Amino acid sequence: MGKLSLSVVMPVYNEKETILKIIEKVLKLDIVKELIVVDDFSRDGTRDMLKAGKFDGRVRILYHDRNLGKGGALRTALKDVRGDVAVIQDADLEYDPDEFIQMIKPIEDGVADVVYGSRLSGGRPQRVHLFWHKMGNSLLTFTTNLLYNSTLSDMETCYKMFRRSVADAITIKSNDFSVEPEITAKILKNKALRVYEIPISYYGRTYAEGKKITWKHGFGALWTLLKYRFVD
Repeated sequence: MGKLSLSVVMPVYNEKETILKIIEKVLKLDIVKELIVVDDFSRDGTRDMLKAGKFDGRVRILYHDRNLGKGGALRTALKDVRGDVAVIQDADLEYDPDEFIQMIKPIEDGVADVVYGSRLSGGRPQRVHLFWHKMGNSLLTFTTNLLYNSTLSDMETCYKMFRRSVADAITIKSNDFSVEPEITAKILKNKALRVYEIPISYYGRTYAEGKKITWKHGFGALWTLLKYRFVD
């Protein structure tokens, strides 16, 4: 199918230590057609840094006037995607945008509509930490596979890449971190979609370093998986 253009959507909330670095890393990639940054009412100075930043013409920055959560930020970003393919990028440095080059290949080759970057399928560098976080992810992934008859290894991964037509067909209703299982549920319910995984590296943060998702979000994720198994 040839080369496809990539839209990167980046929800941001209180990431002043990493925001400029991750934007720089994304913009180094020639395949990136646009970077849509949605500041979800940051209060730590991130918003000021974005407003003062000198970025190239591929960057569009949108500002929420109140905090809506990751789901709300993605809802804002995905409705205005212009590239052939869209991918979600967190504003921290846990994930490496260089992985996009390998992730997009199954879509360019015409065999995939959706590609997940898996932190748990091996073959790439992984930080060793947070046992209970991994156990929680494993439980959620197992539940996903059981409910939706799939074989994902990392449902909670940030790196979800899909054709623009897939993004256009998904109406995000979750505001918080439940957006991850919601997107996955809606993708897997559409049996016409061809879903692939690619191993990716993972440079995870501790909570002291700024990690935001906690075990409490796991209960919301379980409910979301169950709910969207039976409703739209």
